[in-house]
Amino acid sequence: MAWQAFARCKGVPAEVFYPLTDEEAEEPKAICAKCPVREACREYAIAAREKEGGWGGRTDRERRRLI
Repeated sequence: MAWQAFARCKGVPAEVFYPLTDEEAEEPKAICAKCPVREACREYAIAAREKEGGWGGRTDRERRRLI
């Protein structure tokens, strides 16, 4: 996953990307909004069936809707 080297979330604590509410999801979504590898990240999460966390600017619930 070479795309990870270019991710804006690099160095951000992982717990930021595991929000408990939709309101808490705003911070990780803001980080992802300007990320150059957002789509690769989202595609990875969908392909790997990541069940939790924010990936590529989408919450787990939003990714399930895409699938």
